[in-house]
Amino acid sequence: MIQRAIGVTIGAIVTLVLLFTMADLAFDTALAPVAIGAVAAWAWPVVIAFWLGRRVKQRREDKIQNEVERQVNEQNRG
Repeated sequence: MIQRAIGVTIGAIVTLVLLFTMADLAFDTALAPVAIGAVAAWAWPVVIAFWLGRRVKQRREDKIQNEVERQVNEQNRG
């Protein structure tokens, strides 16, 4: 968690410096995009982990359902 916080902080600082140098923006104008970027950088691993977890769960349920169908078909044939 600390590594992520450090990474977000460094990313926000680099973004702020780039906005100042390349876009020639004032501090108060550049603060909103930096804050939004920092929040997005902090939150995206959580969103991806949630999405991947749901995907794994769905695949597991699909495998279970396929096995149940296979066993039912075997019983109906025999």
